[in-house]
Amino acid sequence: MKLMFRYIMKNKLLMVFNIIGLFGFALVELGIPTVVSSMIDDGIAKQDIAYILWMGLVLLGLALLGSAGTILLCYASAKISTNVARDIRDDIFSKSQTFSHAEYDKFGISSMIIRTTNDVFQLQQFINLVLRTALLSPLMIITSISMTLYTSTSLSAVVGIAIPIMLVAIVIMAAFVKPISERQQKYLDRLNQVSRENLTGVRVIRAFRKEAYEVERFHASNKDFTKETKKIFKLMSLSQPSFVLLLNLAVLGVFIVSSHLIGAGSLEVGQMVAFMDYQFHTMFSFMLFALVFSLYPRARVSAGRITELLKEEPSIHNEAVDMQIPAGKEGTLEFDHVSFAYPHTDKLILHDISFTAKRGETVAIIGSTGCGKSTLIQLIPRLYDVTRGSVSLDGIDVRHYDLDTLRNKIGYIPQKTILFSGTIADNMRFGKHDASHEELEQAAKIAQAYDFIMDKPDQFEEMVYEGGVNMSGGQKQRMSIARAVVRQPEIYIFDDSFSALDFKTDAALRARLKEVTANSIVLIVAQRISSITEADRILVLDGGEIVGCGSHKELLKNCPVYLEIAESQLTKEELEKWTR
Repeated sequence: MKLMFRYIMKNKLLMVFNIIGLFGFALVELGIPTVVSSMIDDGIAKQDIAYILWMGLVLLGLALLGSAGTILLCYASAKISTNVARDIRDDIFSKSQTFSHAEYDKFGISSMIIRTTNDVFQLQQFINLVLRTALLSPLMIITSISMTLYTSTSLSAVVGIAIPIMLVAIVIMAAFVKPISERQQKYLDRLNQVSRENLTGVRVIRAFRKEAYEVERFHASNKDFTKETKKIFKLMSLSQPSFVLLLNLAVLGVFIVSSHLIGAGSLEVGQMVAFMDYQFHTMFSFMLFALVFSLYPRARVSAGRITELLKEEPSIHNEAVDMQIPAGKEGTLEFDHVSFAYPHTDKLILHDISFTAKRGETVAIIGSTGCGKSTLIQLIPRLYDVTRGSVSLDGIDVRHYDLDTLRNKIGYIPQKTILFSGTIADNMRFGKHDASHEELEQAAKIAQAYDFIMDKPDQFEEMVYEGGVNMSGGQKQRMSIARAVVRQPEIYIFDDSFSALDFKTDAALRARLKEVTANSIVLIVAQRISSITEADRILVLDGGEIVGCGSHKELLKNCPVYLEIAESQLTKEELEKWTR
């Protein structure tokens, strides 16, 4: 409730309107029975036409006032609930932008999407209901009970019997709904995860003919979610008829008791009619309150999931300090005895990594799959932080940099190419938002992307579909490289970024890259030895440790791991050429 209250109170003026509308509606609803009672007992019974007409005008005035109050109440509650949902979604998204990969790994992408959409929608519905009925119900209940006691103490005993039964039913229902709602949200996370994996991996699924398996997997998740949803709907469906039955029994009890009271002359017909209205408002308000109470556990679960995300402290903090570059360290990247383990695990992925790269140098990293190559370079832009040791840029620990300043120095081309929906120009300007058309053209030419872009009907304004599905793997890689080149960074990081290129394009691209990277640090993670033969220095990783460091020719002679990789990729003639 704290979460909802905090966001609701951002709409103070609308809350004032909501309360005004609420009191206006309650005043009319509770005033009409009194007017009707007076009209029957003092007007109809005495055949006073003038009095009846006057009371009719009063009723008309109350009806108009009630309509205005209802409209104001509905408008204010709808406006507040939608504003709250908007603000929560904004805060969730803003918070997610501060998360490191560790937080994304902890929550899971699918769960974060559900928290931003479904959980927020659950809160929006609950807040709208609370503002329209939950605040009104206590007022109506208290006032209605007071009016029933004022109208007839004897008849009030019937209401007094029904209310405790309703309260017990409400508490029991809430106790059942809460655990069901928790399981329902977990199954919804799983359902979203399966759907997301299926849609993003549709090509692999079809290639391996696993459609039937995926259908079964989705069916199982959907079945679990549906099972819990049915339980909630059954409880809701059972509660409403039960309350209506109780209401009808109470009405029957009132008729039985009032017939004796009217016969004894201690109760007027108009008083009975008024009492029936007050009793209806009392019981109906309890039914609305029960509805709110039954939805509260679901809203509470959603609020808890949202609060958990908003309160999560990013493991990577932006702790910028005043920095002065040490003499002789400008343009230097240094790993100093770096070890790393992923969060929430104790197993080290990298062990005691130390090396230095200077401006104008190209350092390549090679090794078997899973040896920690990609993990190592992710420590530079602080996608993760080191566990032990330090990574320094220009002699300053990267943890002391402002994150924007640090990452603006880096052109990162990830292993998995990601393109966004929008134009080709939009995607390239991810590297530099104010890049001119000439800069885009130059970057595209360097990345060997210019020709295929110019072949597109709209050229740089050609639309890129979601995930870049209208481009080949090689085109996407060249687009990703162009996006980094347009930034003109101090450090280029290529994480196996040439794997989809043919040898001719690869060679042409590297030749052009030399022109723009002469004053930059270049790090290349590669699987193909042919891509790194001209690197100034090659690091060979094995089991998270550096087992070789040197030029291509040196490593062939003194690094068995590198030689083994070379023998698997190079011909005998090529090996002999390098080992002479």
